[in-house]
Amino acid sequence: MTVLSPPPIVADAHLQALQPILDGIVGPRAADIDRHGTFPREAVTALADAGLLGLTSAPEVGGQGRGLREAAEVVERLAQACGSTAMVVMMHYAAVALLEQHADVAVRRRIAAGEHLSTLAFSETGSRSHFWAPVGSAAIHDDGATVRLDARKSWVTSAGEADSYVWSSRPCAGEGMSLWLVPSDTPGLRVAGSFDGLGLRGNASRPVAGEGVLLPMTALLGPHRGGTDVAFSTALPCFLVLNAAFSVGLMTALVEEARQHLIRTRFEHLGQTLAEQPTARLAFARLQVRLDLARTCLQDTISAIEEHRDDEMLRVLEVKAVGAEAAAEVADGAMRLCGGAAFRKELGIERRLRDSLAARVMAPTTDALHDFIARLHCGMPLFDERGQS
Repeated sequence: MTVLSPPPIVADAHLQALQPILDGIVGPRAADIDRHGTFPREAVTALADAGLLGLTSAPEVGGQGRGLREAAEVVERLAQACGSTAMVVMMHYAAVALLEQHADVAVRRRIAAGEHLSTLAFSETGSRSHFWAPVGSAAIHDDGATVRLDARKSWVTSAGEADSYVWSSRPCAGEGMSLWLVPSDTPGLRVAGSFDGLGLRGNASRPVAGEGVLLPMTALLGPHRGGTDVAFSTALPCFLVLNAAFSVGLMTALVEEARQHLIRTRFEHLGQTLAEQPTARLAFARLQVRLDLARTCLQDTISAIEEHRDDEMLRVLEVKAVGAEAAAEVADGAMRLCGGAAFRKELGIERRLRDSLAARVMAPTTDALHDFIARLHCGMPLFDERGQS
């Protein structure tokens, strides 16, 4: 009997599949999505049809079996075109990283087939950006095979749009954190209002309340009281790396806009372009160097994860902080360099400036990451006995 080998993976097949979606949907719709705060459903559907929502799903469930590096490439290129679309896909990939290890096969197959969009629901009103310290509760229900969840989630990307939430809570008993897969149509869930934010206006980031949400105990993801370890070993590294990729994508677009502005803008009375002015060139070079440093940090972090290097955890904690701060600085620098032209919406600089500010305050915030980094260097645990950083 002849055994057929699976077809070889084309190294950049995911990027080949992505490009027409960027050119035909994501890029052309970005300004309207920002202007009207519209969820990028058309782009999400196209990405699903192209197999890109199942990019990191295992081949045995029908996915492409690609890794964090490829996911980062997709998020980076999406962010160059539309920050909102990139954020939706970034949160989906972070959820899938955890679901691939702990969800049942049926859910994983739907994700791989592009039939299921997921997201993280960690941050809560009571503990705010300290997502590792949930105050929402989980309690064994009457029959012992059911759990009741009650929580007020503060900000959930794709709220009301995703098919499921990876939901954190206090354990049913004891200390720590438990994780659950909560279908978005479960009775007792309520999405509060619409999202009218400064940036990322189409990512549907809204509060979600759960009141008396009843689920089978099989919805548990990982061990009881082991949610913190599960989150920090799967979802969080993916989230931090892809958040940095998001920032790098924004910076790439900003630096290119600035470069084009220097080349095409002229001082007619001098007979020179803006690029021929030393001061403008120096300002541009600073933006390019900042971008290159952030991109280098991103690539090195991915390599550290792939190679299981001793500095893997340190790089993972650093990469979002580096990307978030660099993006905000590059956006501000591009705005200054391009002057009054950057205030017009045609260039897209002011939209990307607003989008760039989100990464700083998304949990874990830059300040929290800096504390984690210092604790790691000082040989201290990331959390004290109260779960505080």
